[in-house]
Amino acid sequence: MNKNTGLIVVLALLLHGCAAKTEKVTELKVSTIQQQLEKISVSTSYNAFITVNKNAKAEFDQANTGVLNGMTLAIKDNIDVAGLPNTGGTAVLKDNVPGQDATVIARLKSAGAVIIGKTNLHELAFGITSNNANYGPVKNAINPNYLPGGSSGGTGVAVALGLADAGVGTDTGGSSRIPAALNGIVGFRPSTGRYPNDGMIMISNTRDTAGPMGRSVADVALLDAVMSGTDNTMGKFDLATVRIGVPEEYFYSDLDPDVERVATATLNKLEQAGVTLVRANLANIAKLNEIGFPIVFYETSRTLPEYLAASAGDISMKVLQEGVTSPDVKGAIDMIMTDPITDDQYREVIKVVRPQLQQLYAKYFSENRVDAVIYPTTPLPARLRENSDETIELNGKQVPTFPTYIRNVDPSSNAGIPSITLPAGFSSRGLPIGMALDGLINGDRRLLDLAASIEAVLAP
Repeated sequence: MNKNTGLIVVLALLLHGCAAKTEKVTELKVSTIQQQLEKISVSTSYNAFITVNKNAKAEFDQANTGVLNGMTLAIKDNIDVAGLPNTGGTAVLKDNVPGQDATVIARLKSAGAVIIGKTNLHELAFGITSNNANYGPVKNAINPNYLPGGSSGGTGVAVALGLADAGVGTDTGGSSRIPAALNGIVGFRPSTGRYPNDGMIMISNTRDTAGPMGRSVADVALLDAVMSGTDNTMGKFDLATVRIGVPEEYFYSDLDPDVERVATATLNKLEQAGVTLVRANLANIAKLNEIGFPIVFYETSRTLPEYLAASAGDISMKVLQEGVTSPDVKGAIDMIMTDPITDDQYREVIKVVRPQLQQLYAKYFSENRVDAVIYPTTPLPARLRENSDETIELNGKQVPTFPTYIRNVDPSSNAGIPSITLPAGFSSRGLPIGMALDGLINGDRRLLDLAASIEAVLAP
């Protein structure tokens, strides 16, 4: 055998080995989606999905190219996926089947993702319990008697149960991060405007954004790169050089004892890993954050009719309003339509107060020379689902459910800065507790890099 013949044989063996390896990977992936579809069929009591994609297997068989390479995704049912109903969690839109994908979905599909189904949510994304009267209450992945969080509750539960490799929710004031925290996964809200917002049933055009959710920071970072059209190269942090702000005055007040314990343990772990903790407060944060409801109420009265006109032309805002079944959502929609926020009120919060909130964060990062801000994602773990829509118990008091759960994650939403929640520990009942990190506006990849380094330290 001459030298050239030997080289050809070696190359042939290498190619055969690569082909065999690729074939094995493909077989493993096919087996995985089959298992996921079977798990979905036996997990219907969790009410995580509204629609399962009946073509998912065929689409998966063809999706072995691109950086996502057949990754299965659970998509919140307020984002357009061509050929699948986009209900927004309300019965009025059960027959709303878009003819084309939202841009973020088109990008994910082009990168090789497979949409395994559309997930349940709090009706019209107007709440955090995901107790949906139309499609069943979503149930916590760890204990189905407890709240899953919301409004992206179905996506959080689907990812936590392994019914999909990862998922995409939406986030107005914590809607992807709260269910991520309560189900023990990673949830990310990017800087506002990082992803295209077309093809979404929005309640706020200046606050809403799609939000990737996964079981690791690496998965979320990969989805972020595809959805934003940016590079997915991950950097590494030397934690000994990292400074993190700890704003105790607002974000650490009146915590559930289990959350306080996990938060203290988290800060101790970070210090032991070399992180410098800077205990400094965000002055007047509670007052500046009061802009949230005026913004949403004003913008909902415009964004919902716009979506209906573009995608469901035969359904008017009046028909949608009359068809809402969740009492809390109906009350909010009725108030929006009958007692609207005035143009002057809206202009004040958009032109004056929101910039003050954004300047507060910019000043905090600059003066304290911090890389991020850390706090408990929610002041309390999941509570029992029963009778939870209006109030829940916190430290011996009945407190309003919605503002209590969004309290810590809402300011970053209003400021439009990136924010991520990581699993950090468990309550005495075994329920997940998350810790959140906020970054500088448009510092999304830097925050994801830091989160990956901190994830390795926490490892709950």
